[in-house]
Amino acid sequence: MIQEEASAKRTPKTIESAADLVIVGGGLSGTCAAITAARAGVKVTLIQDRPVLGGNCSSEVRLWILGATSHMGNNNRWAREGGVIDEIMLENIYRNPDGNPLIFDTVLLEKVIQEPNITLLLNTAVFDLDKKTGDGEEGNEIEAVHAFCSQNSTKYKVSAPLFCDASGDGILGFLAGAAFRMGAESMEEFGEKFAPDKAYGELLGHSMYFYSKDAGRPVKFIPPSYALQDITEIPRYKTFNPKDFGCRLWWLEFGGRMDTVHDTEQIKWELWKVVYGAWNYIKNSGEFPESENMTLEWVGTIPGKRESRRFEGDYMLKQQDIVEQTTFKDTAAFGGWSLDLHPADGVYSDQSGCNQWHSKGVYSIPYRCYYSRNITNLFIAGRIISATHVAFASTRVMATSAVGGQAVGIAAALAKKYGCTPREIGQQHLKEYQLELWRSGQYLPQTAISDHEDLVQKASGISASSELRLTGLPGSDHWSLIVHSVAQMLPVQGKMPFVKVWVDVLENTTLEVELRKSSKAFNHTPDVTIERKSLTLNQGRQEIQLDWDASFDEECYAFVCFLKNEKVKIQYSDKRVTGVLTVFNATNPAVSNYGKQEPTEDLGVDTFEFWCPQRRPEGKNLAFQLGGRLNAFGTENLKNGLHRPIAAPNAWVSALEDEAPSVTINWNEAVIINQIDLVFDTDSDHPMENVIYVHPENVMPFCVTALELLDDQGNVIGSISENHQTRRRIRLEKPVSTRSLKLNIVSKNPDIPAALFEIRCY
Repeated sequence: MIQEEASAKRTPKTIESAADLVIVGGGLSGTCAAITAARAGVKVTLIQDRPVLGGNCSSEVRLWILGATSHMGNNNRWAREGGVIDEIMLENIYRNPDGNPLIFDTVLLEKVIQEPNITLLLNTAVFDLDKKTGDGEEGNEIEAVHAFCSQNSTKYKVSAPLFCDASGDGILGFLAGAAFRMGAESMEEFGEKFAPDKAYGELLGHSMYFYSKDAGRPVKFIPPSYALQDITEIPRYKTFNPKDFGCRLWWLEFGGRMDTVHDTEQIKWELWKVVYGAWNYIKNSGEFPESENMTLEWVGTIPGKRESRRFEGDYMLKQQDIVEQTTFKDTAAFGGWSLDLHPADGVYSDQSGCNQWHSKGVYSIPYRCYYSRNITNLFIAGRIISATHVAFASTRVMATSAVGGQAVGIAAALAKKYGCTPREIGQQHLKEYQLELWRSGQYLPQTAISDHEDLVQKASGISASSELRLTGLPGSDHWSLIVHSVAQMLPVQGKMPFVKVWVDVLENTTLEVELRKSSKAFNHTPDVTIERKSLTLNQGRQEIQLDWDASFDEECYAFVCFLKNEKVKIQYSDKRVTGVLTVFNATNPAVSNYGKQEPTEDLGVDTFEFWCPQRRPEGKNLAFQLGGRLNAFGTENLKNGLHRPIAAPNAWVSALEDEAPSVTINWNEAVIINQIDLVFDTDSDHPMENVIYVHPENVMPFCVTALELLDDQGNVIGSISENHQTRRRIRLEKPVSTRSLKLNIVSKNPDIPAALFEIRCY
């Protein structure tokens, strides 16, 4: 029994603790930062003011996670984010290909609680902080944060040498006095031609979604009194239909004319008004008889926020950096979402719900964007990083925020190691920082990485049971009209070989064919036409041979483009190969959201076509035969330091007919191996949306699912089974001394040759 005498006032229970790193905000960026830092030996306290992790991608909001892949609707091939977010998305696909947002919650929570170095405080909101003082004055360094959990009536005081604000609204940076901006910069300040004017608005609003379901019987809906009564107040009201739900209704947006931090509750009520008004229209207007049996299953209770504060680092990313793909010495992450601004009036605007402009490929984000310029021990992550309003329009999306969180997590580990500030990591430890990021799975565009500790780099040779010498892909029974222009992407260097394809001509016609490449070898926008051919074809099935005069001085992808012609069918293959892809130029949403980006005024963005792949189970390669071999799939790729196809496949791929593929690494003298890291092909072109989309597989079809590792005596020293992840690490129970390491692939997709991007030994 507890009994206390009356008192004038009581204080809540208070728990004081210490950590190496305190992260405020358990959205995707804070979660990835915490996991990354914890795995690197950092004691992390992760403070999240909601009951679940994930922020906008949690079951409370239900926005799909996207980044550089952009629903496969741009030219960013093989651009899905790597590292921890890749691990999370692959795990979700494995468990949850139907996109249940509640199951995704469990994936995130499990990833965090599995890390012994993370202390997780849910339902806990930071409300104050302490700063270190000197000479009686507060300085520019945070000492501790104060937070309160309403569920257990407990206050927390957590001290640490390092802090990260991943809170979305930037509560920690705000309380600490970190320099920030809110709203849009003028065009003149940074020379950004896409900067919005006052009429368009300076902030993006919040959104709220709903889910519906068929109850199997008629369901009546009586709207609450606060529901929107006149649906015509929403200019786009005619686009409502019973089939749309969740974040397909991303354009249900409001609040861009308000204070998106302090007016959030008011904005929420307006969004509830809109949601229930929209459902009332669907159910009771008489326009949708098919909705008779439908009922509301779920409506969001907190809005998904897009924009509030942005904190200033030592560099502010701007529009030109994204469009021009600026190379930074201190690249720490990358993005690839469009410059995506929305009218501030949101759902009440008569303009398009978004205004999107893409770059021709992915862009780099420098490390200097991930820490405060005036609070010396404060990292910043998520949508609040150091970027202009226009650049933020791209960097704000969750997968890009997630790799930013990983960048912070690695930096925090090095800051702990060297006892230095976030700024000093970039100034004094940049090479080590980028190496550790790369080891953790981070893709760093246009950044060369050397790993001198990797024993594979010192090997005397790497051999394999076979190497793919691509001479063609066999035809299948699948023939398809060229309803949309289609291109076969081929990794080339040197003389372009002739290409044979097979067509079925329905009536006499002329087929236009073009050979293209990207103006930058690391991009996949076919904006340079090298040769054109006009082929006069007679009716009937026939073989076409395309002879080219072109030669390629550097590794890149050639696009053999067959332009739209609905009088011609072309044959496809059932074979899929790592780093070989077919893309389409189309306006059909089943293939691509866009056909061409063509600004009508000078907005500082480029005009170019979109050539995009189809989603599986579609997306077959063309059947073709080459007048030579493409030798882009050799074992030398295993140590070139690249995790994914870029200007070349960057993978060892076995021959199509190799039923027992293996790789052997040899050393001139015995080496001691403690750890082996492997990087598999989990199709980084597939965006893996965590909600709404239903994915056709639990395991990516290119992925090796089982293997064994043998020493020079034939002893099995390690194995992997039931794999569905990109990165796997084998830590040996005892160090092994050996002059060779053989990797036997035990299980893979029988229709796809085995592939491996990297094998590293330490």
